[in-house]
Amino acid sequence: MLDPGLAAALLSPPGLGVLGLLVGSFLNVVVHRLPALMWRAWWQDSVEFQLADPLAWQPLFGQHKPPPPQLAAAAQAVAAELEKLPHEDLLRPGSRCPKCGHVLRWWENIPVLSWLALRGRCSACKTPIAWRYPAVELTTAGLFAAAALHFGPHPATLLWCAVLALLLTMALIDFDTTLLPDGLTLPLIGLGLGGALAGWTGVSPTAAAAGALAGYGSLWLVGFVWRLVRKVNAMAEGDMKMFAGIGALLGWQALPSALMLAAGVGAVVGIAMITGLGRDRSQPIPFGPYLALGGICSIFFGPAMQAIWFG
Repeated sequence: MLDPGLAAALLSPPGLGVLGLLVGSFLNVVVHRLPALMWRAWWQDSVEFQLADPLAWQPLFGQHKPPPPQLAAAAQAVAAELEKLPHEDLLRPGSRCPKCGHVLRWWENIPVLSWLALRGRCSACKTPIAWRYPAVELTTAGLFAAAALHFGPHPATLLWCAVLALLLTMALIDFDTTLLPDGLTLPLIGLGLGGALAGWTGVSPTAAAAGALAGYGSLWLVGFVWRLVRKVNAMAEGDMKMFAGIGALLGWQALPSALMLAAGVGAVVGIAMITGLGRDRSQPIPFGPYLALGGICSIFFGPAMQAIWFG
């Protein structure tokens, strides 16, 4: 059993801050690789189950109509390109420079310090290393330290650290790609329901389940109405699952203020990007980063936010 003094030190703001630096370094890998792994899986599925497959073609286009030969040729071409790709997952291969392929040595992979020591450049080809890498590491460290201050030296604090890491990762991936992977949104819902059952979130299991349903259903309703009025899909299913996770963690009562903050900030940023940066109005704006902001603020300032909005 872990010594109480050591446990308190590990769960203190400095202890969890250091953990946040390490986790933030891994989050950079997840943000970079997970969308690529998803796209690879989608192409693999299209080759195996859709292109040139009579079982997928004939029910839609006719029982006696074979798939066009062009589809078989396209499937073979895609399969050949997939075979050329090296194996990759979230852990392998090791981090490397995307420009020259230089494999980072251990001392080049220390959170923040390595970026400073290398002056933000690859040691081999001198290509600039994006400032976002140390920024993500420092942000994760700050969120973990804030969780330690807010929740105290309790095992439940680790659950909230995991939640914060998931929200940050989803925000970055959605910002980059407009994707919200099930591999992140569904664990968020699971943490909410499991944390409620364990008594770690301050939300009853019934309220957690109601929050998940309310979070998913509220954004589904927004998207449904928007499609009826504007004939445009305004909400993706990933947004609905992400908000369901926030509802499961915080209960349905926290959802209105979180959504109002997300929508307000998203509207301001969207208008600024359209008017100031010339962004195309038809180009979709990811909502995940603003949902993450609403969720994170609700974790730390939920009662105060509800008091501001609703008195």
